[in-house]
Amino acid sequence: MAAARRMVVIGGDAAGMSAASQARRLRSRSELEILAFERGPFTSYSACGIPYWVGELVDGPDELVARTPEAHRGRGIDVRTHTEVVEIDLAGQRVLARDLDPRGTGERWHGFDDLVIATGARPRRPAMPGIDAPGVHGVQTLEHGRALLETLESTRVERAVVIGAGYIGVEMAEALMRRGCRVTVLERGEQPMSTLDPDMGRLVREAMSGLGIDTVTGAEVTEVVTGEDGRVRAVATKVDEYPADLVILGLGVAPETGLAQEAGLPVGDHGGLLTDLAMRVRGYDNIWAGGDCVEVLDLVSGRTRHIPLGTHANKHGQVIGSNVGGDYATFPGVVGTAVSKVCDLEIARTGLLEAEATSVGLKFETVTIESTSRAGYYPDTRPMTVKMLAERRTGRLLGTQIVGREGAGKRVDIAAVALTAGMTVEQMTALDLGYAPPFSPVWDPVLVAARKAAATVRQAERR
Repeated sequence: MAAARRMVVIGGDAAGMSAASQARRLRSRSELEILAFERGPFTSYSACGIPYWVGELVDGPDELVARTPEAHRGRGIDVRTHTEVVEIDLAGQRVLARDLDPRGTGERWHGFDDLVIATGARPRRPAMPGIDAPGVHGVQTLEHGRALLETLESTRVERAVVIGAGYIGVEMAEALMRRGCRVTVLERGEQPMSTLDPDMGRLVREAMSGLGIDTVTGAEVTEVVTGEDGRVRAVATKVDEYPADLVILGLGVAPETGLAQEAGLPVGDHGGLLTDLAMRVRGYDNIWAGGDCVEVLDLVSGRTRHIPLGTHANKHGQVIGSNVGGDYATFPGVVGTAVSKVCDLEIARTGLLEAEATSVGLKFETVTIESTSRAGYYPDTRPMTVKMLAERRTGRLLGTQIVGREGAGKRVDIAAVALTAGMTVEQMTALDLGYAPPFSPVWDPVLVAARKAAATVRQAERR
């Protein structure tokens, strides 16, 4: 009997364990040995749920774990937690794994036939005085979430400063508000949510201020100020100082590809590994990569982008596992859809922003409309703003942004489907969407924006 092939997975979260699970569905233990290394204690967990755990909306950490290491082992996947891969030897087809338990087995080489790199992303942590002081927390893993909660429960936290007003920043601002903290958000950019155009980000800022969150833009942080006890007591910018008992770093993430780059694997302009449609690392038949450590094709711009989302990571893992398991699958790309909320404000985008469209040489028209979530006469109707970008001359949809209250955010999925299908804004106006007064006006807000965009494109043609 032929020896089983060995699949080695580096990283035990969404992409890595999805790949392992899918490969196991397709191949028995006698056909495929699966060995997965995870440097933390958890596998297959939702980092996206950490703000809601901190905000006491959900229990954790167990509620945020989709499948434990024990559950994976029970399905024939040899998961080694608290184990970090520190070297990849491509020529020797092996990885060097280090047991992080001081009483453990130390370092040991493990051979592979197929290698899956799913090392995720690392939080951006700028080099500045006080950045490592007690009371300064990143929010990337369940261990980070647990450490943050220990600080909240063991320290009197009245004032919190969140550095960065992206998705994690605004979600953590809400979580800390829910715990009774006075929250200040410091954002270096012109407006919060740099994933929106500045005019839409301004709506988010206004809403956050109305919710009691002090949002300071144009704020370049220079230092985390500490007291005599070494703990954080304030955050300093170039022009001011903001008292703080707790600091949250919400500055985004970068692909965790140091190990892969040391092995000589190719990375793109954003630092993520480059793969083909089957999620093979370019130039290698048996090296695969997925999740937050890769760059993916943007179907709208035609360029690669780094978009760290669990939705993509799980799909990457399914594709990798199918291919390693002897089936066939591809990941064609993304359109850049994301949705978030702060209190009752919903924030969504898909496709390109104005600056992104300009950077790839696209000519476009923009429109912004005000509408409502339901028929105007129906109770509890809420306002929303929809912005849409359409390519000049062709009318191809390039992007959509939505800011509003209940019922606003998930409407972005209409535009995401249209972008994936390469539809024009004129074609969108004929979409047969569901209508009833409790759910939508007669013309859904996204279609109102599409109508206005189509008219604007036609007018531009006459000029």
